Amino acid sequence: MILVSACLAGEPCRYNGTGYLCPEVGGLVSSGQALTVCPELLGGLAVPRSPAEIIAGRVVTVDGEDVTDAYQAGAQLALKLAKQAGCQTAILKARSPSCGCGKIYDGSFSGRLIPGDGVFAALLKTAGIVVQTEEEIIRDE
Repeated sequence: MILVSACLAGEPCRYNGTGYLCPEVGGLVSSGQALTVCPELLGGLAVPRSPAEIIAGRVVTVDGEDVTDAYQAGAQLALKLAKQAGCQTAILKARSPSCGCGKIYDGSFSGRLIPGDGVFAALLKTAGIVVQTEEEIIRDE
């Protein structure tokens, strides 16, 4: 079983109320090979919600609200689901403050990227789960 960001399966759970269907991920889900999770929803955040970025180790919305606790709680719940399903790999949404892996937005809400991982991606890595983004699986084919 592969863990995947729910938005990559087309579920409308992104901050702006949209999904981001990745055909490769959709195929894994439809064939029963993937478990979809959205750590932000699991953490109690609404759809739609204000965009958020990581600033000095905290997740903060463009409006200045600190939503770190919700991101961390959702990441913990999603990790629990991943472990229960036996997931050893994950395909997560690139650049997200939850799921970004290797590159995330710099906290200025300007679209600039910096090296780093989102809250959930970092937790998965710590738990020994191999994490990649949809951009990596598309490039690897």
